[in-house]
Parts: sequence; C-alpha cells; structure tokens
Amino acid sequence: MTSITYTKEAQKFLKRQPPNVANRILDAIERLPFGDVKRLKNSDLYRLRVGKFRVIFNRRGVIITVIEIDSRGQIYK
Repeated sequence: MTSITYTKEAQKFLKRQPPNVANRILDAIERLPFGDVKRLKNSDLYRLRVGKFRVIFNRRGVIITVIEIDSRGQIYK
C-alpha cells in the first residue's frame, strides 16, 4: 500500500480549486502509479497529467510526495 503526502503548496492549490476539479485531481493521485505518468528529464521527479493540470511528485519506495500542482503553462516555469 502506498502512502501519499502533500506539500503545503500542493494543499493550497487544491483548496483554491472548485470541488469538482479538486476531486478529479485527487482521484488521479489516488490511482498512482497508474495514469499518464512520465519521469522528468535529469531529475528524480515524475509528472502526472490530469487534463490541463500537472502534478509533480517524487516516489521513494511506497511513499509518494506530491510536490506541486498547477496548470500546464505554469508548472514548468
């Protein structure tokens, strides 16, 4: 069983979203490691695509840490 933790930044982003959007993102995170997941180049981070949103996370064994969530245009800046 995997354990999922969220940074304060990721929690704040989810709180600012409408409930239907936040639930869609949380459902996709709960299904990790399945979904549209790719490893970021030159990094130990991964990204999950949820529509126009991207979830950046780190996976160490059974612990997944969600680092950042934002729209596609803003996440990679």
